[in-house]
Amino acid sequence: MMINLNGFELETPSIPRNFGLGSASCVVSFEPMSVLYLALGLIAVYAAIVTAMYVGQTWLLFPTALARMVRVQLPSSTQHLEVRTPDGESLKGIRSPSREEAAQNAPTLLGFGGNAWNAKATALTLHRLFPDRDAVAFHYRGYAPSNGRPSAEALMSDSLAIFDSLRQGQIEEPIVAVGFSIGSGVAAYLARHRPVAGLVLVTPFDSLEALALDLYWWAPVGLLFRHRMRTIEFVPGSLAPTALITAERDKVVPARRSAPLRAAIKNLVFELDIDSGHNNICDHPAFATAMREALTKIEAARAEALGRQE
Repeated sequence: MMINLNGFELETPSIPRNFGLGSASCVVSFEPMSVLYLALGLIAVYAAIVTAMYVGQTWLLFPTALARMVRVQLPSSTQHLEVRTPDGESLKGIRSPSREEAAQNAPTLLGFGGNAWNAKATALTLHRLFPDRDAVAFHYRGYAPSNGRPSAEALMSDSLAIFDSLRQGQIEEPIVAVGFSIGSGVAAYLARHRPVAGLVLVTPFDSLEALALDLYWWAPVGLLFRHRMRTIEFVPGSLAPTALITAERDKVVPARRSAPLRAAIKNLVFELDIDSGHNNICDHPAFATAMREALTKIEAARAEALGRQE
């Protein structure tokens, strides 16, 4: 292109017609690098999130700080207990005696709460539901005032130490294990390895690993998850009469994670799906009725089994 300025002729480069729209050479030169940088950035973010989850999974599963924030008023008759584990840790517990006269040889309720519960909340929940039964609960390992570091394996093994200690002199009555949420896996483990008189599972899951995979499907859970608790493998090994109570609108433990337990339980004497969510099932009017009916069915099944042995 020629331009005449007072007799001087200058040649300027031609401007492509598609200038400003992106030429083919620009697309080829710069787009691959942009995509590469974007991909590397996304990979870095993904790796950071997965690493944080791996490092923080114990806190996510066992929020001990949240459990300490739970404040309840216990009856004045509450007794304080302590159990020493085989590895030297101290587990603190409480026993809330019945405030009504219980039937002869009525079972004591041993509760295992959710991951954000403490022993006081668990024992008080059972005490209000069953005023004619003694209720016992222990702070999980790592949940103050118990010491140690929480883990699925530790909670399960501690349940055996608690049961054995109670049977060695503190409690003569039969023991019914009651588990809520993650505590249901602990209670099922106990029932698999010790002769409990009954088992109540509230909002249980088939496998803690499978539950984590459901919630974090985009993460390599199988490679990173350290806390194994397979309730589906525990319940077939127990003949204790068992009650199963689930929440119909449970978003934490969806039905696909609790449903497999129905077929796996050997002696299912009661089951009910309550129209509630995971965290508010205890507040539903049908819950108290369901729990009391569950214990009635468990005690009837146990009495029938003892009658057949005579």
